[in-house]
Amino acid sequence: MNLYDLFVKPYESYDSLQIMLEASGAVFGILSVFFSIKKNIWVYPTGIISTLIYVYLLFNAGLLGDCMINVYYTVMSIYGWVLWARNSEDHVHVEVTWATRKEWIHASILFVLSLAFVTFIYYCKPYIDHLEGGYLGLSHLDWANWMDIFTTSIFLAGMWLMAKQRIESWIFWIIGDLICIPMMIFKGLGITSVQYLVFTIMAILGYVNWKKSFKEKKVQ
Repeated sequence: MNLYDLFVKPYESYDSLQIMLEASGAVFGILSVFFSIKKNIWVYPTGIISTLIYVYLLFNAGLLGDCMINVYYTVMSIYGWVLWARNSEDHVHVEVTWATRKEWIHASILFVLSLAFVTFIYYCKPYIDHLEGGYLGLSHLDWANWMDIFTTSIFLAGMWLMAKQRIESWIFWIIGDLICIPMMIFKGLGITSVQYLVFTIMAILGYVNWKKSFKEKKVQ
């Protein structure tokens, strides 16, 4: 399969509105990650626009886990927005730290609960889709759906740690973004797969930048 088949051909069946929405969601998503690297509170308003767009796109693509996580992102972005504003002296930038042992436990619990909940949603998906004559089960899942369940749990934990201004949040983003690249190509969302490639690079830069910022603050 060549690059045309992977990144262009799927869009031949899409209408212009869907393509425009995906491109817009990708742009605002990249802006959100850029602001998060800079520890700038604008990470949240730009992120909210992106996540709302992707709620619609991912639902249509059948990726319920990622669709649900974008609903969660929207809610968590509002929470993070308020939290960052309270912890910022200039109401724009925040200071970051490493997560405590207790916060790691909370993140692990969130990860496990997410795995169970999203798996249950996929279990009910055939019935939800058809309502009458539908069935319950997981036999309809392909590898991308299983990866969607896993990445959803990774991103949930990462988003919670980012709202807490914890450096480890970037580790979750890096792992999840890497997995999402082939998954989005498989689902015919080439623009989004490129976005996740950019996200991976930016997440690595974010981890390095936050870690450096913490060290500089510590020596002052």
